[in-house]
Amino acid sequence: MYTIMVIDDDESIGNMEQELLEREGYQVQRAFSGTEALLLLKQKRPNLILLDLMLPGMSGEKVLSQIQGIPIIVVSAKTDADSKVNLLLGGAVDYLTKPFDTKELLARINIRLRESIRTTQFPIYNYGELNIDETSRKLSLEDKTVNLTRTEFAILKLLIQNPGQVIANAF
Repeated sequence: MYTIMVIDDDESIGNMEQELLEREGYQVQRAFSGTEALLLLKQKRPNLILLDLMLPGMSGEKVLSQIQGIPIIVVSAKTDADSKVNLLLGGAVDYLTKPFDTKELLARINIRLRESIRTTQFPIYNYGELNIDETSRKLSLEDKTVNLTRTEFAILKLLIQNPGQVIANAF
């Protein structure tokens, strides 16, 4: 069973999202602020996060920059293209504008969870003569092992997973 964290200070929207998700068979974690979300993430990592941007205390943008390895769908009333582009380049996997259709939200969640399953089933990435084994964190080039730091490994993996894309402020 998948767990989805809903980070939204608007109680009525959060309740609606929680009810919808639970009806679909998901477990739901709730956080009403960015700070609370980060504390909860230390205790249990969900499979996906629905993140509002306008939160009390720590903004959604700051929360987004501190989370890695969990797909995040931003659900916000902000509609300008620059904000959406910056959030997607900053780590969000998707963006949904409020108000939204619940069928669309469920479809986007389903797609992102399906993608995360696919990447965990195939933890070996190939690019030309480069082979990256995510499980063992090893890189090989023409059958020779190359030692990388954790950060170097993460950057190379990100680049291989996103060929032809510009990656900005990923770390």
